[in-house]
Amino acid sequence: MESSRDDFVIAIRSALLKKGTQQRFSLLGLIFFSIIFLVLGSLNFKVINYIKIGINEIVYRSSFIVSAPENFIKNNYLIVQNHLNLYKVNEKNKSELASLKAKDLLNEFIILENKKLKKIIDDYLVKSNTIIAKVLSDKGSPFLRSVIINKGSKHKINLGMVVMDGEYLVGKVVEANYLSSRVLLLSDLNSKIPVIIEPNSVFSILSGTGENNGIIQYSKKYKNIKNGSIIYTSGVGSLFKAGIPVGRINTSKLKEIQNGKNSEEKKVEFFSDFSQLRFVKVLSFKKSEDE
Repeated sequence: MESSRDDFVIAIRSALLKKGTQQRFSLLGLIFFSIIFLVLGSLNFKVINYIKIGINEIVYRSSFIVSAPENFIKNNYLIVQNHLNLYKVNEKNKSELASLKAKDLLNEFIILENKKLKKIIDDYLVKSNTIIAKVLSDKGSPFLRSVIINKGSKHKINLGMVVMDGEYLVGKVVEANYLSSRVLLLSDLNSKIPVIIEPNSVFSILSGTGENNGIIQYSKKYKNIKNGSIIYTSGVGSLFKAGIPVGRINTSKLKEIQNGKNSEEKKVEFFSDFSQLRFVKVLSFKKSEDE
């Protein structure tokens, strides 16, 4: 009987010492420990609170130490990646800079050649001192478009001087008082200026409509004017210097009531918004530096 009892105890011990059984007991022990720990924590024991604080500190410090190598590798990878991107951007900028330098040299040659040609044809070459003026009021009507500026003959403003918004033509001075002047805008019904339409080099007349646009009139090559073409001053008649940007062609179809056919009107959209003028440049041009 005693030997059988010893065999039974040995069998129980061997069963408890098996790896799988040890894992089950350790898991059950952890679960019981967690339940007891939560119950004691809900009772607000100071010892349990201190243990919780200590465990949190250990977990936070451990997670920081464990994640430090990963963060180090990640940060260095980002630094290398940014360096490679910066290198690519630098190479691209160097290529663009070389291209721009070549274009500048070409533009400089074209400008010198243009000046020589202008001397040959006795065209305007340089502009006088620029006078900055503020727009005071708009003398608008259903058909007339003009503005009043705060500079006059006292500030060397004369009739016929060119008025520009940045690099775009907006009109000319038609009335010069002592302290103010009136500027006739390109959109005025009475405004008619000689222009050239590129890229086809079509010479024409730009007329105002009394609205916020102009129309192309009196052109022998009317059909050659394409939508999107750029309008510049032609310099014909010595009214304006050639090459001042004015606007862009926007072809619109109109219906003729008499014959019932569709026709195209070459409408010009001005580069400058005349309703938003606050400051303008007033200047004139001369033919050479010596004059």
